[in-house]
Amino acid sequence: MKRSMRALPCLMTLALLISLLASCQPTTASSTELEQATGALQSYFQALSEGRYADAVNLYGGSYEPLTGYNPAINVQEYARLFGLGCAANGLQCLKLNEILQSEKLSGDTYQFLVTFTGRDGQVFVLGPCCGADETQMPPISQFTYTVKRVDGNFKVMDLPVYVP
Repeated sequence: MKRSMRALPCLMTLALLISLLASCQPTTASSTELEQATGALQSYFQALSEGRYADAVNLYGGSYEPLTGYNPAINVQEYARLFGLGCAANGLQCLKLNEILQSEKLSGDTYQFLVTFTGRDGQVFVLGPCCGADETQMPPISQFTYTVKRVDGNFKVMDLPVYVP
């Protein structure tokens, strides 16, 4: 009896520690939100890289202003066509997502991702210097940041693909 009485405080302490550790685990809701945001990012770049621009439109929540600026003759409501021209003629690099290196919840329903892409040569895409700059003035970049935010109940990518002039 004495032995079981001495074990009771140890068991209670152990139960308390287990419940505290369990509360440190991410909740299912936030894990699910991160999975949804990640899925939107992956689907967006897959759609763009496969030329499914109408699908990309449904996954994009950012501004079309750069695309309408490149293509002033196109109706500003023809989003899929704007994406198509952006990828084919305006310098957007509509590449396959290679790897998600990092994800971070910024606030509320907004996530930020650090990603790499697979270039057309099958290697990791590297954005080199442009416009007369050299590598010391404009170091090559292979990791890019994208924001995904819940808009009207769905996660959408807020940024256009990498631009190469």
